[in-house]
Amino acid sequence: MASHSETGGDERRAVAGHWTLQCVVVTPEKTLLDESVDFVSLPLYDGELGVLPGRSPLIGRLGYGELRTKLGETVHRYYVDGGFAQIRDNVVTVLTNRALAATAIDPAAASRELEQVQDKRALSDHDFAEKSRALARARAMIRVGKHKG
Repeated sequence: MASHSETGGDERRAVAGHWTLQCVVVTPEKTLLDESVDFVSLPLYDGELGVLPGRSPLIGRLGYGELRTKLGETVHRYYVDGGFAQIRDNVVTVLTNRALAATAIDPAAASRELEQVQDKRALSDHDFAEKSRALARARAMIRVGKHKG
């Protein structure tokens, strides 16, 4: 069997004559997504990362926000609740505690959740950190829920 270096390390996938990525999103309960795409945008904890086929390997910490995939002209949006992403051999693997398709988000419910979190008092450093995370989650979910397409 030829080694990775002997085959040139080219593990790309071709679909309809062009190179694609495999995007896999896994939560503790299920695999939400496993499909070939042209492009993936990830919400890293310190910004956004766009991934095209041929990207160098990377492991990154995810923030709360929108994961977008694009295949042709079709864009799909998902909310991810932190976690980690690995990019290797044109496979983008996302491990997160919670992920939802944008179409499954109720912006009104997310807005109510934001109001409830804003009303909570933080009496300790731990409470303040928890409140900050909950605010970031609710705001990110509202942003993603507004983009149903």
